[in-house]
Amino acid sequence: QVQLVESGGGLVQPGEGLRLSCAASGFAISGYAMNWYRQSPGKERELVAAITSTSNSPNYADVVKGRFTISRDNAKNTVDLQMNSLKPEDTAVYYCNAVSRYISGRHYWGQGTQVTVSS
Repeated sequence: QVQLVESGGGLVQPGEGLRLSCAASGFAISGYAMNWYRQSPGKERELVAAITSTSNSPNYADVVKGRFTISRDNAKNTVDLQMNSLKPEDTAVYYCNAVSRYISGRHYWGQGTQVTVSS
């Protein structure tokens, strides 16, 4: 059974950090680009960070560049998102996404984890 399970969300104050983790099962992430998306109420889901299957050149949305870091561990079948200097506008449900490098159209989503940044 293919699953992506996010964890690590929660309530933090502005300026604090959180580390999100995404654990994959039922497939090997080594053959997938891994992405973190987020969605706030009333807004479209947006790509926050992306990392290729070979971990070369991660990409970030401009609004998180310099604050967020995506990393992957193919051996552990996990991908993390380290979020620093969080702002209230980072409040959203964060989703893990896997896109196959080899099979067109094959992608998986996690169920999401809530991140709330508030004083």
